[in-house]
Amino acid sequence: MAADANSHDASTQDASGHDTSRHSQFELLRQRRFLPFFLTQSLGAFNDNVYRQAIIGLLFWLGVSADERTLYTNLAPALFILPYFLFSATAGQIAEKLEKSKLIRITTTMEIVIMSLAAVGFLTQNMTVLLVALFCTGVQSTLFGPVKYSILPSVLKPEELTGGNGLVEMGTSISILIGMIFGGLIFKLAGTYGPVVAATAIVLLAITGNVVSRFIPRAEAGAPDLKINWNPLPESLEVMRLTRKQLAVRNSALGVSWFWFVGTVLTSNLPTYAEVNLGGSETLYIFALALFSVGTGVGSLLCEKLSARTVEIGLVPLGAIGMTGFLVDLYFARNGAATVGGLDVAGFLGQPGAWRIAMDLTAIGLFAGFFVVPLFALIQSRTPKSELSRVIAGVNIQNAFFIVLAAGVGIAAQRLLHWSIPQLFLALAIANALVAIWIFTIVPEFAMRFLSWLLVRTLYRLKLHGIERHVPDEGPALIVCNHVSYMDALILSASIPRPVRFVMYYRIFRIPVMSWIFRTAKAIPIAGAKEDPVLMQRAFDEIDAALADGEIVGIFPEGALTRDGDIARFKSGVEKILERRPVPVVPMALRGMWSSMWSHRDNRLGRMRVPRRFRAHVEVAAAATMEPATASAEVLEAKVRALRGDAA
Repeated sequence: MAADANSHDASTQDASGHDTSRHSQFELLRQRRFLPFFLTQSLGAFNDNVYRQAIIGLLFWLGVSADERTLYTNLAPALFILPYFLFSATAGQIAEKLEKSKLIRITTTMEIVIMSLAAVGFLTQNMTVLLVALFCTGVQSTLFGPVKYSILPSVLKPEELTGGNGLVEMGTSISILIGMIFGGLIFKLAGTYGPVVAATAIVLLAITGNVVSRFIPRAEAGAPDLKINWNPLPESLEVMRLTRKQLAVRNSALGVSWFWFVGTVLTSNLPTYAEVNLGGSETLYIFALALFSVGTGVGSLLCEKLSARTVEIGLVPLGAIGMTGFLVDLYFARNGAATVGGLDVAGFLGQPGAWRIAMDLTAIGLFAGFFVVPLFALIQSRTPKSELSRVIAGVNIQNAFFIVLAAGVGIAAQRLLHWSIPQLFLALAIANALVAIWIFTIVPEFAMRFLSWLLVRTLYRLKLHGIERHVPDEGPALIVCNHVSYMDALILSASIPRPVRFVMYYRIFRIPVMSWIFRTAKAIPIAGAKEDPVLMQRAFDEIDAALADGEIVGIFPEGALTRDGDIARFKSGVEKILERRPVPVVPMALRGMWSSMWSHRDNRLGRMRVPRRFRAHVEVAAAATMEPATASAEVLEAKVRALRGDAA
């Protein structure tokens, strides 16, 4: 039977060990629980940017002076961002209290009304009306923001969060880019009919978004009994307190806001950079922005593959390192003014060093995607659902502050310090490195996950069997697995979508370097009753407390690494745990680890402990969840043996 079960799993998996029928993030785009929401939020981002760029197009079409255009370009972002400060706390409460699909329909209906007002502004060529409508657009975006990210954990499984967030970030980046291009071209292509075309386009897009939103399935409110406090100041302080309640969530929110700071400094200076330093025309700025946006979209999509469908915050340090490295290279690629001007895209790419600059802009976006997507997924997975919308609102307030700060820093650096834009980019790279080091120092979990991710992905090629079907999405559970090497806990952590608290023999817990990883991952050291009865009792108390808090605990019932490659007799500690705290049990097995450099095989054979091959194939298999009453040590040992293929 074990052989049949394993061959069934393998028949539906690709070379990476993932079920090709269910394991691609793009499969979400075929499902009603995700596609209508994805299209709605993408249409909203697209329409916002069509509208904002069309106003700039109208200013050129009317022939207003450069000073008036400059006034608008400074005033418009302020009007759009101001509602985030004023109304985010209220928006978070509303998103917590109302059923989520209903709230999305309300916000898209608001968009129709607001864009109808904006259409009047275009038709009458009245800038006051257009700016009032722009402020209202900011209000509508503020209301939509908390539900945009709080709905994902309601409709996605834990292993789908990274992929779902990647799709949302990709859709947002590409929609913003295409919206800017489309909005900027309206008055150039439509000529005298520009106001009519702009008015018609934004209203039709708003109507389309509302129609699509009506297909979003019901998603229950996080806290339907919440009493809304309409006073924005004390409630803003309250949502910021919720955002800071958990250390990892607090610093993930800080990381998201830093992403907006870096993105704002970079993209707001691209128009001048493209003209002065790259010698480009207006189209070259759009090309530079497209490189960054496409890079961000691709990086966001790659997160699921690189994380093996877990919330892998180890990608965050990788993203920070890449952003810093390519920002530094962007400075050295072109740190002076261009010797030519008026270049289109083809003309620019024909210049020396142009492809290097293009690569840098794309790579900065790529690593920015690696940086921000896991942070959003961590915030969603670690925050209670009854608080998530308000936490997202707190993040939005913080984001708005960092965006304003970025604009101020950019202006001060150029006007007071007289920095060139390449010098500003170099300073941004240095600041990015310092901020990343600070975050990873105060929350070592980020650096720990990066190190463990690097070790696992470098040394092994994982195949997963039954993990998503059998590991519960929420609530407490006990994972039991055979114990082959010092890397077992890291491999299981990389395979299971939820965080796992592993119980480890205290001597393994103390291995240099690995000890830091295990401590940071909140592993639980244990000793035998004869070795240290106090440590053993403390371990059982910690296990019980973790299960009581709804966490997953992983144990290796053999009590030590295998000395001969076979599974040793399971000890009765697992029964003691379940007697005290009856929780579901998931039997799991590791295959292919006996030949690892971290097992006892080399010691037994008297050989040097060197890896036989990198990217070695290792399989992780899970069996159906067992009820605690039937999960004796003997039965669990038999289950794990069958999973490993011993029966065959």
